[in-house]
Amino acid sequence: MKHILITGAAGFIGATLAIRLLDRGDKVYGIDNLNDYYDVNLKKDRLARIDKHKNFIFQKLDIADRAGIKKLFQDNKFDAVMNLAAQAGVRYSIENPAAYIDANLLGFANVLEGCRQSGVGHYVFASSSSVYGANTKLPFSEHDNVDHPVSLYAASKKANELMAHSYAHLYKLPCTGLRFFTVYGPWGRPDMALYKFARGIADNTPIPVFNGGKMVRDFTYIDDIVEGVVRIIDKAALPNKDWHGDAPDSATSYAPYRIYNIGNSKPVELMKYIQVLEDCMGKKAELEMLPMQDGDVPATSADTTALQQAVGFQPNTTVEEGVAKFVTWFKDYYKID
Repeated sequence: MKHILITGAAGFIGATLAIRLLDRGDKVYGIDNLNDYYDVNLKKDRLARIDKHKNFIFQKLDIADRAGIKKLFQDNKFDAVMNLAAQAGVRYSIENPAAYIDANLLGFANVLEGCRQSGVGHYVFASSSSVYGANTKLPFSEHDNVDHPVSLYAASKKANELMAHSYAHLYKLPCTGLRFFTVYGPWGRPDMALYKFARGIADNTPIPVFNGGKMVRDFTYIDDIVEGVVRIIDKAALPNKDWHGDAPDSATSYAPYRIYNIGNSKPVELMKYIQVLEDCMGKKAELEMLPMQDGDVPATSADTTALQQAVGFQPNTTVEEGVAKFVTWFKDYYKID
């Protein structure tokens, strides 16, 4: 039995991951600040699914609370930490940048320091496909330079990767960053496209479609994301003995540090995604065609070669399968016929 801390345990990925780890016999400690960025009741309902597990311990705690995080690590011994707590959302970072500084930088540093002080065996953290920013070479590879973010959210995630590397170098703390590509599925976040689209179709309200629908995303189903995370948690980062500063590899290091993409590697056009949702909902959407928004990128696509080589896993759920499962949950949760 491993003792694993999940920050952001009431979140979409965090709650699903907690159930997966508990079902395999681990003891899971979850923290979350339960903020009101979106419906708190949804977060509480996710937690209610986990509470039945005897090996789950939850504490309401903000990672930006330095004293609280310090005490958490002093009072407990964790084999691994999965840091998912963060202020999410590209567009919201344009409106409220301070929230990203507090959670994604200060909070991230607090958890890193807790891991160092308590000798955590493996620190895994959520990065994002957003870090690829202005890159246009597809598919996106972890080995490529990512120094041109186009949103503060993306910049904060790139900063997380740099902060983790410094701890891997200075303190030999094994650190692994996971760049998630557009995660969707049951119990998802209401600010994500699929959830917004389903809500609009159900309520007969227009759904916003940016860049005239000329967008491509590497949509990745939640169960695939969680499977990849679990396998990575079990594989602590090791130094790359072939790494050299004359030709630095962004995805590895001479320190115990790794970066991996987790994506489906089968990009889907946004209009196709909407069509699949319409078919599953049994109802056409009213589209509001809008220009590209600041902070957005036209296309994402994940090169997952490194993930496959490291843990033998490749996400493979099709959007037809994944969207159907989401709609079944969505209609049941909101009591829609």
